Amino acid sequence: MKHIETKDLSVAEAFSFLLAGVSPRPIALVATVSEKGNRNLAPFSFFNTFGANPPTVAFSPSARIRDGSRKDTYYNLKQVGECTIQAVTYDMVEQVNLASTWYEPGVDEFVKSGLTPIASDLVRPPRVKESPFQMECVLDRVIPLGDGKGSGNLMICRVLKFHIAEDIFAAGGKSIDPQRLDLVGRNGGDFYTRAQGSALFEVEKPLVTKGIGYDQLPPHIKASHVFTANNLAKLGNTEKIPTKKEVMEFIKEIERIKPGKESDLLGAFERYRRVGEYRHMLAVAVCLKKENHPLAGQKIETAAKEALEKNDRDFAWKAALYVEF
Repeated sequence: MKHIETKDLSVAEAFSFLLAGVSPRPIALVATVSEKGNRNLAPFSFFNTFGANPPTVAFSPSARIRDGSRKDTYYNLKQVGECTIQAVTYDMVEQVNLASTWYEPGVDEFVKSGLTPIASDLVRPPRVKESPFQMECVLDRVIPLGDGKGSGNLMICRVLKFHIAEDIFAAGGKSIDPQRLDLVGRNGGDFYTRAQGSALFEVEKPLVTKGIGYDQLPPHIKASHVFTANNLAKLGNTEKIPTKKEVMEFIKEIERIKPGKESDLLGAFERYRRVGEYRHMLAVAVCLKKENHPLAGQKIETAAKEALEKNDRDFAWKAALYVEF
């Protein structure tokens, strides 16, 4: 690894490392108005949420590295104390990118980007019609994070009202479906991340009752050359280890599966692996174990690993334990 003290970096170099290493970052599309009522619209990827009581978000309009200047957003929000913050979706990312241009003060980025302003209910700045997730906010406080070029200013805002498109809710209408929302996140350079399709995956939260933890995994499972550290952590996020009786009852069920021609067990295993049929994979591996095949343990663990990838942790546990039975 490279070991670099920030005192040895230029502001531009430190900025580049932060953007690349702390990513993808959510993007706040912030609308403000000046004291004279001039509209402004700009995106900020130094942004996140920091509390729900009261609902609080914050973003940081950094001083320009080239000359220390700041965007109109900074001045407008300090003077008027109100803004709207919109989520940025894939369908609008190019328009948002255009709005990030450093136009002269007073230029209306709504006009330049082609995004549509719509009236807010509680604050003066308009909302952005194209965004399916909008927040009306008031400024709570400003925390300066430096005074030179590239320095930030943490604008902490309290959310007064949400506006959420009905078609991005999951079935039941109580939670937002990330697939439907289709957000983009900011990376370093010219790169963005789209939170859609195969880029989305689920990780079960730790159990309410404490999981057994990595340290309590059986030695042969921790010593596996098949399981990754992620796989082992997922096994550790369980309340108790299945008993030998439970494992053997499970294996009896697996044995009822017909794995294919016994003369080509390894070939059958690979065919099932290619399509992710982990139950059939294990059925073949059990046959290999009965034949004392040298690859039996590896194939059993491979089936267990596939089950873990499909969030079938109980199956994975019982298969992994069977290696030593």
